[in-house]
Amino acid sequence: MVKSKIQEEVNNQIQAEFQSAYIYLGFSAWFESKNLNGFAHWMKMQWQEEIDHAMRLYNHLLRRGGNVELKTLEAPEIDVSSAKEVFEQALEHEEYITGRIHELYALAQEEKDYPLTSLLHWFIDEQVEEEDVTGEILERLKMIDGDPAALLDLDRELAQRQPEEEGEEQEGE
Repeated sequence: MVKSKIQEEVNNQIQAEFQSAYIYLGFSAWFESKNLNGFAHWMKMQWQEEIDHAMRLYNHLLRRGGNVELKTLEAPEIDVSSAKEVFEQALEHEEYITGRIHELYALAQEEKDYPLTSLLHWFIDEQVEEEDVTGEILERLKMIDGDPAALLDLDRELAQRQPEEEGEEQEGE
């Protein structure tokens, strides 16, 4: 059985992952409105990843006899004027999520919840990748510095993003 403190924090992280998905979907809509469909596609892929992350935690909690409590999502505030600003916000958000994962990992260690600690190793590695990829795109946008042709080239490149391989199936599936 999952300890109540762990259950509460895993439920909070499930909410944070779904909230992340909602933010990425909002970013996708912003890019669609600017006819940057490759960026929009990239953000939709990110939206799906965040849902997958939430479901890993959801399934983990259920498999361990815990109760999932779905929490309210807030409408994302998308107040940006450039692709660079979107990726600045995305990187900032990923850094926030990384901090949350680290706090959850520390709690799992403190509570000697080894199954959760094991699961969170995947999340820690995933967050390194999330920050790296988002940061790399941001750096490229900084280099572009308003060059429309370069922006369209990057848009075409991001349109090629494919869903991640399911080498590691989600828990409970």
